[in-house]
Amino acid sequence: MIEIQEDLSIPEDEVTFAFSRSGGPGGQNVNKVSTRATLYFDVRNSPSLSEERKTLIMERLAGRIDKEGVLRVVSQRYRTQGENREETVRRFAELLRGALEIKRARKKTRTPFSAHRERLEKKKKRSEVKRARGKVTGEE
Repeated sequence: MIEIQEDLSIPEDEVTFAFSRSGGPGGQNVNKVSTRATLYFDVRNSPSLSEERKTLIMERLAGRIDKEGVLRVVSQRYRTQGENREETVRRFAELLRGALEIKRARKKTRTPFSAHRERLEKKKKRSEVKRARGKVTGEE
């Protein structure tokens, strides 16, 4: 089971993995061993998710989900298949957690009257200082 939230866990049989050759450093190992891990999760047809959660995930992770409703997470950071597989599961859980997070509405606040008055007084004072810098008129 992949733990997403306290009330949500996704069984591992709902995700599939594919492995391919990874790019980057690693010498001959890169050319021979398939260490890059790709996790696929069918959001649209998942029995573990409610319709509300599916909608939230589809909206918030739209850039990562294809037309069929499949979420794809890739990792090629490590040199072993096992570590990359664990990394994709960790990132997958993190992505779903972020997508399902309920964002609180911003509470509108007003600027205190004293702060408003103080700002205007500072502006007047500054404008006086600048005005006083004008050209000197008259004889010395």
